[in-house]
Amino acid sequence: MRIRWPRRVSAQVLAIQLTLIGGVMVLATGLSLAPLSSEIDNQAMHQALAIAQTTAADPDIARDLTTTEPTASGPVQRAAERIRRATGALYIVVMDSRGVRWSHTNAVRIGEHVSTDPSAALAGREVMQIDVGTLGRSARAKVPLRTDGGKVVGAVSVGIGYGSVRDQLLATVPRLLLYAGAALAVGALAAVAVSRRLRRRTHGVAFADISALLDEREAMLHGIREGVVAFDRRGRIRLINDEAGRLLRVGADATGRTLEEALPPGRTTEVLAGRVDGADLLTVSGGRVLVANRMPTKDGGAVATLRDRTELELLGRELDSTRGLLDALRAQDHEHANRLHTLLGLLELGLHERASEFIAVLTKAHRASAEQISERVHDPLLSALLVGKSAIVAERGVSLRISPSTLLPGRVVDPRDLVTVLGNLIDNALEAVAGHPCRTPVIEVELRAEGTTAVLRVSDNGPGVPPATRDHIFTEGWSTKEPALPRSPDAGRRPDEEPAAVPPRGRGIGLALVRRLAERYGGMARVTARAGGGAVFTIVLPEALTGDDTPTHEFTAAGESR
Repeated sequence: MRIRWPRRVSAQVLAIQLTLIGGVMVLATGLSLAPLSSEIDNQAMHQALAIAQTTAADPDIARDLTTTEPTASGPVQRAAERIRRATGALYIVVMDSRGVRWSHTNAVRIGEHVSTDPSAALAGREVMQIDVGTLGRSARAKVPLRTDGGKVVGAVSVGIGYGSVRDQLLATVPRLLLYAGAALAVGALAAVAVSRRLRRRTHGVAFADISALLDEREAMLHGIREGVVAFDRRGRIRLINDEAGRLLRVGADATGRTLEEALPPGRTTEVLAGRVDGADLLTVSGGRVLVANRMPTKDGGAVATLRDRTELELLGRELDSTRGLLDALRAQDHEHANRLHTLLGLLELGLHERASEFIAVLTKAHRASAEQISERVHDPLLSALLVGKSAIVAERGVSLRISPSTLLPGRVVDPRDLVTVLGNLIDNALEAVAGHPCRTPVIEVELRAEGTTAVLRVSDNGPGVPPATRDHIFTEGWSTKEPALPRSPDAGRRPDEEPAAVPPRGRGIGLALVRRLAERYGGMARVTARAGGGAVFTIVLPEALTGDDTPTHEFTAAGESR
């Protein structure tokens, strides 16, 4: 049977860990047994040496060796056997200076020459070794036998049976294996625990799938049109895809850095860092309107997503402009209907001269208002915006005035930018004065050129902006207004049309876009107090005019042409 290698990462790691632990334990046991055997041999040789030294230290043995004959019943044999039985030695051999045995375990061998070389001991040196003699393999020691005067008259050889040494070694092996087994069991339990934790963390993914998953993740993260930024538990950027880098204008070197190091201070950094609570938070980065969401992860980090809402925001503002134009047309329709009814009444009453005078006055007033705006503001888009806004604010009972110092003769580089700025400022001013109780609500607009720099100023006599909030009013997401209510689904709908709900758009973006646009031109945006109450918004846009056009009219201080 073929052993199939497991596919799961956790199972493979467990198998590898168990194999490594088993191999290490076998190697460690073998390495432990090798020095243990040598140590036991050494202990046996030292034991034999100690017995031999003790035997040689007996003065009676040296005296009897020189005064008696080597016999089985001699005093040397009796003393040696007594010591052997007392110490458990395999043998104790006492030899004379010629190497002839005077004692032996087998008494028959007394009087014979020893089987091993005794010259080292007879020369006065002590010897320890593992050797094979007539009684087999043994751990032996040889020491010189001296008289009281120090003369070497023989030697003592003591042997410890190698069987006892082997038994001692074998008795040690079970304990060593027991310890090794316990260590192996602990290691196996630890490996199983690690494998289970790894299985939970990897969700049972196989090794072969990891590479494919990584490739799919990279393709997905760098292919989607939504920015993704991942953070670790310390707030450092762990991952940033291509779209997030484009929206935030950061490169791949942002990985490993904190948000404060990679991005300039502002609302975008606060939102991505999680210091602003909420979902679908609006922020502006590099002139682009972004929708940000942040989701914490189990490891203490977080993942933030960014959606580019710039085009949607522009479409929404164009839709607002279209609705404003429709409101203006509706107001003009009502106004024209009233005027036609008046004209019809004058004609039916036969007051033809009065009807002619009424038509002349209306035509002159409308033409004078439009001509006054077009003469002072040469750009047709800006002029059309002011004419349309004047009709809208008039319907809400607000007066839109053009400042006498207004004069914008130069050709505008990008009229859409100025339309965005002016339209936002007039809309904000209209909402401020319309909700503020005052006798004559007024919005005054001033556009003038200083070389190639365009200066836009919109003032109103509404509640104004408190000094404490002037530094925050141009921050994205900041607003003093209540959340916008949905537009009525029946507004502007014919009776035969199906209702369609219009979702509300977020607050706190208009003035932020105005500031970012001014900064893009290298200018600035500020708000101050108006004399008599209200607010004055001033926007300076350097290089917004080409300067290749010249004014065709001069204006007096009263604003009349001459």
